[in-house]
Amino acid sequence: VSALAFLLERETIIALALSGATIATVGSYMVRRPTKIRLPFAHFVLRLGYGLTFVSVAFFIVAGFATAYSE
Repeated sequence: VSALAFLLERETIIALALSGATIATVGSYMVRRPTKIRLPFAHFVLRLGYGLTFVSVAFFIVAGFATAYSE
């Protein structure tokens, strides 16, 4: 239960959202920029960023329901 409580804390959700946005931005830059970085790796980085952002949104929704029904 304490691990779930840690994941639903505001600071954790914000950190996930910011890290996901940063990684997605770097991945987008890697996909569009013609460099020596392989395209499959760049797509992986982009999807990882989107995934972290999605997880933070999901935790935000769960935290909202947990707070609403905790009484």
